[in-house]
Amino acid sequence: MGCCDAEGRKEDVRTTVRRGCARIADGGGSCCGEDSCCSPAPGPEALARKVGYREEELAGLPEGANMGLSCGNPTAMASLEPGETVLDLGSGGGFDVFIAARRVGPQGRAIGVDMTPEMVSKARHNLEAFRASGGPDNVEFRLGEIEHLPLADRSVDCVISNCVINLSPDKPQVWREVARVLRPGGRVAVSDLALLRELPEAVRESAEALVSCIAGAALVGDTERMAREAGLTDVTTETRPVFGDEGAYGSFAELLPKGTTLSDYIVSMDLRARRPSAARATT
Repeated sequence: MGCCDAEGRKEDVRTTVRRGCARIADGGGSCCGEDSCCSPAPGPEALARKVGYREEELAGLPEGANMGLSCGNPTAMASLEPGETVLDLGSGGGFDVFIAARRVGPQGRAIGVDMTPEMVSKARHNLEAFRASGGPDNVEFRLGEIEHLPLADRSVDCVISNCVINLSPDKPQVWREVARVLRPGGRVAVSDLALLRELPEAVRESAEALVSCIAGAALVGDTERMAREAGLTDVTTETRPVFGDEGAYGSFAELLPKGTTLSDYIVSMDLRARRPSAARATT
């Protein structure tokens, strides 16, 4: 495949994701395709509780901010402190941004970046409700790709993301951008989908799998390697079974070798990492 073909395929993936996310922003569908691995739960609230959100985190959020696309709770993993600046990659309707905003408080900053105009518009609408309900005035949403973040170098204390990086067609570039915007000593808390082993070729080539989270997921080890190659350290991962039954994954589950299920291949992964401090970076 030539460089032009590769770039064209990347843009095809971005277009597919934008269209899917535009549909869900308007109230239907999923960013990952009609049969989504990101949203197999019976409802957004049920999924949020299942992946670790507490009742006090969910209480008082704007209606529609939680769209059931979580595969973990990165805001809890991040151990956010008052006064910090936190960035959410692929912020959707603002779910994790609003939770983070409460944690960092009025002296902190919570920024969401999403590449879908409809999602940014939805998040900004939700922001009005968040402020009206007494939420801190420390939130903003920016339109942009996570491969090319609209933020300055060394401008955030923590980067979070929830079930989004798997959708990127250029994951190494995402990790380089994460490292770029982090301040020295800054940290990363990401929940995402990842592979225990390579998917069979029949699944990778399936048109349905192409527009799903599954086809875009990277191996756990490859994700750790990409984070380290971007300059991050103290990279650790934890995995657990994906919530939901096999029916949520669509008909391409039938393309797996006999005796296997998608649970043998795909997991939910929590990743933590850190940008070295200035002192460590010069040693």
